[in-house]
Formats: sequence, C-alpha cells, structure tokens
Amino acid sequence: MLGPRATRAGTGPGGRTGSDRESSTAAVDALLAEHLGTRLREARQVDSVFADEVASRVAAFVLNGGKRLRTAFVRCGWMAAGGSGDAGTPLRIGAALELLQACALVHDDVMDESPVRRSAPAVHMDFARMHRAGRMRGSAASWSANAAVLAGDLALAWADDLLTETALNSPYGERLHREWQAMRVEMAAGQYLDVRAQATGSSDLAQARHIATLKSALYTVERPLALGASLAGADARTMDALRSAGQSVGLAFQLRDDLLGAFGDPDVTGKPTDEDLRARKLTYLLAVALRLATESGDTDALAVLGPEGAAPGGERVHRMRAALERTGARAAVEEEIAGLSASGLRHFASSGADERARSEFASLVARAVGAVPARSGEDA
Repeated sequence: MLGPRATRAGTGPGGRTGSDRESSTAAVDALLAEHLGTRLREARQVDSVFADEVASRVAAFVLNGGKRLRTAFVRCGWMAAGGSGDAGTPLRIGAALELLQACALVHDDVMDESPVRRSAPAVHMDFARMHRAGRMRGSAASWSANAAVLAGDLALAWADDLLTETALNSPYGERLHREWQAMRVEMAAGQYLDVRAQATGSSDLAQARHIATLKSALYTVERPLALGASLAGADARTMDALRSAGQSVGLAFQLRDDLLGAFGDPDVTGKPTDEDLRARKLTYLLAVALRLATESGDTDALAVLGPEGAAPGGERVHRMRAALERTGARAAVEEEIAGLSASGLRHFASSGADERARSEFASLVARAVGAVPARSGEDA
C-alpha cells in the first residue's frame, strides 16, 4: 500500500495512465532547475562562500526527489475551475510550493533532530559533516542547526519571490497572495503546536487532529487546490467545494503519514521509522490509541503510550507499536483515512469539475493516501 512518502506510476482511474502526471512533474522539475540556476547565480554575486555552502545545498535538496504532490494539486484545482489562462502558471505556483516545502522539511528535521530525509543525510547533518571535515571550531551540532535554519529561510525567501512574481503577472494576484499569506501562518502555527504538544506531554485527541490539519492538511492539499482554482477565477461555490475536498484529503494524507511513521518501511519512506514513537509525538494515531485504551481499560497500553513512561528506547518502541495494534488504533485510523478520502472525492465532484479533473483528483488521492475509495458516491 502506498502512502504520502511513496509513489507509483501506472494506470489511473478510468484506464488513464500516469503520462499526464509524469509530464507535469517533468515540467515543474525543469522550471525549478531553471529558477534555481538563476537564484544560484544571484547568490554567487552576493558571496561565493554563501552560494557554494548554503544556496547550492538548498537547490540540491529541492531537486533531489520529492513527489511534487502539491504541484499536482495546484494543477488539479486549476482544472476543476475550468483551466483558463496560461497552463504554465499553475506550474510556477507549484514550484513556489516545492520551495516552501523544502523550507518546512529542513526546519522540521532540525527541530526533530532527524538524521535522514529523502534517503540521504538531512541538511543539518550534511552541514555537521562539513563542520567536522573542515575542523571548524565549536559544536558541530549547534553550528549545523544554525546553518540549516538559514538554509530553510533561504528556501522560504525564494518561494515568496516566485509566488510574488507570478501573482504580479496574474489578474487574480490578490487572491493568490491571500491564500499564500494564510497558508504560511497556518504552517507556522501547526509546527509550533506540534512541538508544544510534545513538550507538554499532551494526549488530547481534538488537539492532535487540529495540529494535523494546520501542520499538513491545509498546505498539502486545500491551499494548493485553492491556489490553482484562484488562477482560473473560480467562483465561491467551486472554491468552497474544493476547500472541503482539500481538508478531507489533506487530513487523510497526514493520518497515512502517522501510520508510516509507526509502521512504515524506511526503504520506502526515505527516513527512519520509529522517530515519532521515540519522541512520543502527539499524532492522531497515538491519541486514538490512548482513547481506546481508556475505554477498554488497557492499563498496559496507557502506561506505555502515556507521557510518564520511561524514555522510549527500543523495547518501549516495540511495546508502543504493539499497543497501537492491540487497542485497534491502527485499524481505526485506516478506517478514518478511507472515510476522509471518500468524502474528499464527493466534495470535489460537487465543485462541478469535469470528468477529466475528477479522474485526476482520484488518482492524486490514491498517491497521497494509498488507496482510491469507491467512486460510486461521487455525485452525492
């Protein structure tokens, strides 16, 4: 089963192949390569050391993998609203989102102390290697975290520049800017609430869902759909339906990521499994397990999953994973993913999107959450 960190080419709903998607991905990759080449030349004019050690790392990270899901959702929103205007403009918005995603991942890895991203050393770990190889003074860990934060900031600046350039050349530039502005605040709020919940040892189910929505669901699906639809001048009815579709599928995306964080294969996800469990992160999966354990009186699950347990070493992680299974949390989250995905398809259909856009969206749901729900209820 596929999830948000895994991809597969192949036949989509209705017998469509992934050729359109692959063409779009290749196009945004080419656009990113060109845009980043220009940014690197500008950085070199500012300072060659900065260009070689920071800007070049950002560019390499952006171009090294990534599924371009957000780009695909921008294009899908644009198609749903009629697909008017220059077909290259949604790709430019998608490229800006890929740069924003790079900022989020680099900063997230620093905060989580994650060593691997996209099957390669995380950016801060690469900076630490450079510190040691260059026999630099001071703490490699502290210096590399500082450098990585600046690298993430640069990716954000480049993202804002590209979005602004695109918005200035669009008749719907003000709408684009409002969506972008709201999305950046949502991302920051979600990330802060995430680290705060970990520090306070929260187990609250509603809070876990709220964090998942802010931190991932909105900027992964809802805002990209809305950005694409804005480019085509979508009316209020279409926009409302796409927002509802995006919230449902975006939350399903994050819940799948929670499952992969606890049960995934590192060779597929591109980063170590167990990180969320070792850090005792407030994921929706963890909160559901604690709710079910409370209801069933499973004291062992409550002890091992609760914030007062021993430091999560290998044995505790094994017991945590077993508790997630035993309480029925894993199955419950799988069921919720299916329900959210089906809801997303229904909302998308109510936008008035044509069959081509609906088929494209169903294919993207499959890529994002790992399964395509039955489409019989799409017109409901």
